[in-house]
Amino acid sequence: MTLQQEIVGNAMQMAVVNLYPGQTVYCEAGKFLFKTSNVTMETRLSGPSDNGGRPANGSGGGMGGMLRQAMGTAMQVGQRMLAGESLAFQYFTAQGGEGTVGFAGVLPGEMRALELDGTRAWFAEKDAFVAAESSVEFGIAFSGGRTGMSGGEGFVLEKFTGRGTVIIAGAGNFIDLNPADFGGRIEVDTGCVVAFEEGIQYGVQRVGGLNRQGIMNAVFGGEGLSLATLEGDGRVILQSLTIEGLANALKKAQGGDKQGPTGGLFSTHSG
Repeated sequence: MTLQQEIVGNAMQMAVVNLYPGQTVYCEAGKFLFKTSNVTMETRLSGPSDNGGRPANGSGGGMGGMLRQAMGTAMQVGQRMLAGESLAFQYFTAQGGEGTVGFAGVLPGEMRALELDGTRAWFAEKDAFVAAESSVEFGIAFSGGRTGMSGGEGFVLEKFTGRGTVIIAGAGNFIDLNPADFGGRIEVDTGCVVAFEEGIQYGVQRVGGLNRQGIMNAVFGGEGLSLATLEGDGRVILQSLTIEGLANALKKAQGGDKQGPTGGLFSTHSG
């Protein structure tokens, strides 16, 4: 059942979700905004698998089943801890009639509802996840040491599988692209990648060679030493504002970050 939702707002969008009786939606802790009184709220460490983290009736009972469930939850929490994600999820269920829940991101920018049909997973940058219906599974995809270290995703990506609606958020405005429309490959500032479909190949490459122009690009171009590469045929969502760019702008406005002509690479911090 598709999640009935509406994304509202401009500079900092919000998602208003209408729940059918008994329908459940979950969010990352800290993304909840409001709810109607007939919607229950429960915080759990477990993900939405196995009936939202509860043991399925008649399966895996006894001490063995409880132990397997505890170990599975511990692994999920451990992965999220390594990824720097919230350790808990909040679950909202409409009781006795239809209910409404509101969610918001943490940065000024857009939100997007993605519809999963079970054939393709979606990958998103860390902290992009806002909320999803309980039929969507939230996971962590380790992108590999070199790619994660060079990219802006901190070694990991969020992964969404299953069927249903998942809501993500980013900074600034969104643009939807397909690398297949641009010769099969696009190169992007590493901090501008919000999400992409399974089948898109994600990587990181150095900006230019180790020559004069390459050094000029890295030092004075503002892009750092690397660019993200996205290849294949599928949807890609980019954001116009990077978290690093927002943080630097705020520091500069507060007088806490004095940047010279070389930008952030050789910026000096006063105090």
